[in-house]
Amino acid sequence: MDVRDALRQRRMVRSFDATPVDETWLRDTCAEALRSPTAGNTAGVRMAIVPSEHVGAYFTVATDEQWRENARRAPGLMRCGAVVLVTSRPSDYTARYGEEDKAASGLDDEDNWTVPYWHADAAMATMSLLLLIEEAGLKATIWGNFRHEDEVLRWAGLVDEALFCTVLLGTPDGNDVTSASLQRDVLPREQRVRVVRPTS
Repeated sequence: MDVRDALRQRRMVRSFDATPVDETWLRDTCAEALRSPTAGNTAGVRMAIVPSEHVGAYFTVATDEQWRENARRAPGLMRCGAVVLVTSRPSDYTARYGEEDKAASGLDDEDNWTVPYWHADAAMATMSLLLLIEEAGLKATIWGNFRHEDEVLRWAGLVDEALFCTVLLGTPDGNDVTSASLQRDVLPREQRVRVVRPTS
């Protein structure tokens, strides 16, 4: 599969069949995903794997009982074969940009970052992971951090890290509940690409 095929085929899938994802394969795949660009060679992104036997415990911490009982997507999501927590270490970036070759940027202070590179790096690593999952014939979805972030980090023993997103992955069961967002009328991709032709 080439990159263009992976991009075309990649979709967020939210219903899995409970087949465990091989832990050794996933460790290697996460390490490959971390080949993605990293600002200043800071290498401040981390990936923490929750193997299949602990997926239930993850959802107990990451959700509440009302969601687990009432959300239409809950059963399918909770059957994922593994979970990957994508985190970043903002302090690594401020320390790196305080070093001699970067000090002139003034980015040794987190408040001075108009675009926090730790988020950019985490996003690029996450996209790399999604494409590698697609290449392997599995599917995934991104689970956003809208609640329970601190509880998840404590549960996973992740210290001095910020949770960027969670990737749920596994074998799809064909019962995906499609997102209502797909019905939105959005500008076509081709129209979101522009060529700059300066007038002066």
